[in-house]
Formats: sequence, C-alpha cells, structure tokens
Amino acid sequence: MKKIFRRTFLNVMGAAGAAGALAACGGSSSGSGAAAGGASAAAGGDVTIRITWWGGQSRHEYTQQLLDKYTELNPSVHFQATPSGWDGYFEKLATDTATGGMADIVQMDYMYISTYAKNGSLADLSSYSSDGTLDTSTIDEALLGSGTIDGKLVGIPLASTLLAFIYNPSVLEEAGVEPPRNGWTWDDFKSICLTVKETTGKYGFGGSAFIDTNLLNYWVRQYGVPLFAADNKSLGFDDQQILTDYFQLWKDLIDAGAAPNPDEYEQIATLGNEASPVITGDAAFHQSWDNFANIGANAGNDTLELLVPPVKEAGQAALWYKPGMFFSVAETSEIKEECARFIDWFVNSDEANDIIMGERGTPASSSARDYLVGSGKLRGKQAEMFNFATEAADYCGETPAPDPTGISEINTYFKDIAYSVFYGQATPAEAAAQFYEQANSVLAANN
Repeated sequence: MKKIFRRTFLNVMGAAGAAGALAACGGSSSGSGAAAGGASAAAGGDVTIRITWWGGQSRHEYTQQLLDKYTELNPSVHFQATPSGWDGYFEKLATDTATGGMADIVQMDYMYISTYAKNGSLADLSSYSSDGTLDTSTIDEALLGSGTIDGKLVGIPLASTLLAFIYNPSVLEEAGVEPPRNGWTWDDFKSICLTVKETTGKYGFGGSAFIDTNLLNYWVRQYGVPLFAADNKSLGFDDQQILTDYFQLWKDLIDAGAAPNPDEYEQIATLGNEASPVITGDAAFHQSWDNFANIGANAGNDTLELLVPPVKEAGQAALWYKPGMFFSVAETSEIKEECARFIDWFVNSDEANDIIMGERGTPASSSARDYLVGSGKLRGKQAEMFNFATEAADYCGETPAPDPTGISEINTYFKDIAYSVFYGQATPAEAAAQFYEQANSVLAANN
C-alpha cells in the first residue's frame, strides 16, 4: 500500500504542479470552512492555519498549548491541528498532497524533504527570510542550508539532533552489567544485550533497527562509504557484506530473544514512544535521537542515559549532526506569510521555547539555546541533551545530503526484506543481495 501511495503522490503532483492548487480535503475544522490550498479565512481578516506533525502524546499536548498561546497573542489566527504518530504519517501526507489537501504547515523530516521539494509541494520561504518576516539569522548557516533544495528554502530546521543509543541504568544493574561509555563497540552492544536476556529475561534492545535507514546509514558510514551515491542514482557502496553483517547482527539478537521479533515490535510500536520498553524498564537499550531521554523524562522515567551509537573501531567519525525536523509550508497554501510569521515565533521566541523546552531536539536558533541555558529552566535530561551534542562532536563527520527521492519506497523494501530474514524466509546474504538490487532500481528510476 505504501508503494501505491507514493506512486499516486508522484503522478498526481507532476500534473497538479502546473495546474495549480487543488481543492483541499481533510478533517473538520473548529474554525471557518477550509479554502483551496488548505487555509481558511474568516470575515474580519481571521485566518485558520492547518498544521500537522508527528510525535507522541506529550508532544501533541504541548504543541496544542503552543497553538493556543499563539492565538492568545494573535487573536485573528486560529489553527486546525492534525497530530499523528510517526507510523503512517508520511503515507497520509503523500495522499493529502496528491489530492491537494496538504496542510499549510507540515512537520517535515530530512529523509523526505527532497522528495516533496522536487515535486513542487513545498513553498520557497526565501523571501520571508530576506524581508525579516522569518528571522533565520539565528540558525547556523550549514544547518539552515539543510532545508535548501535546488536553491529554494523549503524547510526551516526546528532543532539539530544526533542518532543516539539510550539505556536504562536499572535494567543494566539488574543484569549485573556496568554501563557502557562512548566508544563502546558493536561487540560490546551484542554481548550486553545477550547478558540482559539471559540474566533478567528482558530485552537487551527494545526497539527496531528497521523503521527507516538512519541507523543503516550510520552503520555504512563506519566503513568509510556513503549509503547513497553522490548523484543519488544508486547505493554508495559495492560491498554487500556490509549489509549482510547488519542483517546478521539483528538476526542473532532476535533469535536469542534479546530483541523483539517483528510481531512483538509491531505490538510495541502501537503503544507509542512513552511506552517504549526502555522507558518502562523492560529493555536495556533503545535507539532513537538524542531527545529521547527527554521524552522518557516526560513519560515519568528521568533515569535514562544517552550514548553515542556503538562503533566498528576506535576513532571513527560516522555520526553526524542532523536537522531534527523542519517546518515546511505547502506550495498550495494561500496564507504563506502568516505561516512564516508563526514559524518565526515557534523557532525564536522565548514564549514558545518556554513550552517546547528542547523536546524536539537542541533548538536550531542560537537565541533559543542561549535563552534556555541562561534561564535555569532546563531539567536534568534537557540539560544532558544539550551536553550530549558537545560530547558527541568527536564522533561526528560531515552531514550527508538529504535522502534521495524514492526513500519512502526504499524504507519499505528495507523493512520487508529484513523481516524476511527474521521470519526465516531468507538468509542475511540473500536479503543483502535483494535490498542492493531493489534499492538501486528505485534510485535509478527516481533520480
């Protein structure tokens, strides 16, 4: 079904880009009726901004507080919010976009921004940056550049973030294992996971390494090669053993019960981040981004600790600073300037950052970072996230380009092929060959 959604999106957007905005579609609004392009305007100059984002329940709650606060400060501006979990977010966004119903403001990921930009779905915000409506001077030039595709500013980074492993100290203590330190290896990780399972019956690792290709990207970079070629027409490496070893590592852990099998993980995923096994004390490790410990604290567990992901060998700089997420504005939106004003407030204002408190990652805005650090308001895990960004610098290399067009289809293949290994339908080597062939085919067809 994901493949169908993506093809529909590409086909319809190719036709719709020249034809102009299509009629908006979507859920009901608490404000006035939706206008073409996804915005609604009421008499007297009132506007309703349609906005969508992904996240857990705590993010949904505080983002709604942000919207309410903005309306309090700007009574003529109202919002129609459509929050979602990560699972299914981009499938729905593709469908909404293909039918002309994309929200005015969409939370966008680095993995997908190129696809949406190159199909004409995202507005160029450069003019609003130039005239001061949207102050981007507080954002590092390299980080801001990550939202620039083909010379157009199509995404405003909200935060910077890093891949991280998160551990639960109490589970490791129960297993009689000393907590690892930055610079630990994949062999260390596997050994600890197996020990946790053997001594406690709990998962060593409670998540999935196959929800997308971010961790695979890190794994591949440890071999000194990129995941994708510079022209995005193929994978960036030829040695399929790299993929085979990746599949084998996770197969060994799943076979031992030290990581969830596909059926178990799908059940876990339905519960949301706040019920992750590492938060509930049912797993030692989880892999996510460096804001996850903050998510854990919001969910009632303030003991989680951050680690740089395991390394293949000492001295590697395979990690990278990633735009945590963007706000983008739909090309079909009829209220782009009002959207830009809201994004400026969200990114730069003290009022907004008093509510966000770094939950989406280390703020992209230097003024927001300075304010939060100087305010004394950061709780323990929030401060640790800021510190982790500094501690991980020695493990960071150059930030890769945004993922290529076709990444959604590649992610689907990646997960499906991995599951075939875990279900015993393919060997790791066979799966590596299948993924290599299918990923190259998708990249060649789309770039």
